[in-house]
Amino acid sequence: MSRWQHFSLPAAAETGANAMADLQDDPAHVGSAPAAPGSAGADPAPVPAPAAGLPGALDRAAALLAVHPVADGCNTLLWTLRQSPYHDNIDTPEGGVDTDIPRLRAGAVGAQFWSLLTPGPDGRDGVVAETLEQIDAAQSLIRRYPDSLSLALCADDMADARNRGRIASFLGPAPGRTLTDSLGTLRALHALGVRSVAPAGAAWAEQGLTAFGHEVVRELNRLAVLIDLTGCDDAVSVQIAGASKAPVLISHTAAAALTPHPGNVSDEVLLALRAAGGLCMVTFASAQTGDSLHAVADHLDHVRAVAGPHCVGLGAAFGTDPPTPRPAGLTDASGYPRLIAELLDRGWTEPDLSLLTWDNAQRVLRDAEFTARAAQHRRGA
Repeated sequence: MSRWQHFSLPAAAETGANAMADLQDDPAHVGSAPAAPGSAGADPAPVPAPAAGLPGALDRAAALLAVHPVADGCNTLLWTLRQSPYHDNIDTPEGGVDTDIPRLRAGAVGAQFWSLLTPGPDGRDGVVAETLEQIDAAQSLIRRYPDSLSLALCADDMADARNRGRIASFLGPAPGRTLTDSLGTLRALHALGVRSVAPAGAAWAEQGLTAFGHEVVRELNRLAVLIDLTGCDDAVSVQIAGASKAPVLISHTAAAALTPHPGNVSDEVLLALRAAGGLCMVTFASAQTGDSLHAVADHLDHVRAVAGPHCVGLGAAFGTDPPTPRPAGLTDASGYPRLIAELLDRGWTEPDLSLLTWDNAQRVLRDAEFTARAAQHRRGA
């Protein structure tokens, strides 16, 4: 008998499951979000009403997420907050945006990568300044909510934040365009807390890795900074996945085999991620997945089938204003329990779901840190 058949809920998990049970008695009512393990009373927040026919699955989803919360690969809230200062309070639900602390709690988000990407100028000075502004906004946001957010620099920080009932907050990806011809800029970004970099649009990776691009990949590996291939074309993605000694990730995408879209990845890339032990994090944007929760689950099924259960994750790309069109039930950060319930009904095992929500992201971080320790013995800055 598997350990999941003996699954025993800690107090936090029982709280989450009971909240879901209350919701099933009265679908129009809202209850408490599943508390993060180790928290002494997570922020109360509305939880989405259960979908018809899924009461058992929602109970199990709440229990699982209380132990294995969501590590989400992409949220663009920083740029939204900078452009809309009237959204400065994320302690309460705000109709204009899809991300705030109550909804993150309701969705059982335990770790979040806060995107540093901007639609700003392409010039070197402009993109560096914008990236520094994004970093400053992220650090200010984390300082403003110390009871809910915790700066994370490594996999141990991710686990520690979960155990203290905080949301582990990683900075990244930063745009690879900031580096131009300077590894010193990369080291400075690392010192400021950046833990992932996106090569898309950078001259050193646009048509394939240049000689400097290979140096960037080696230095990213030495610093344990993840490479985020979001937006790279297939050939470049496959090349970088093969060149990197550490796992790479794609923080928000979907399967091109199901939905042709410029931001989606081919099976060739998924197979390259599988070979490299990387991570494909599926978005909730309707343009990339389709306009139903069922369609998002189809993309997760496809990525798992091609890349394997150890290479699939979640990167909803919430944080936009106005919100990006998304499937009903997944319109904001509180929707994760619905998706997990759908996957349970499709036959996903609880061990595979724990990989999807938390364990795969933590494993990629740990593998990058292991690679960095090995590289630092062989190579200086």
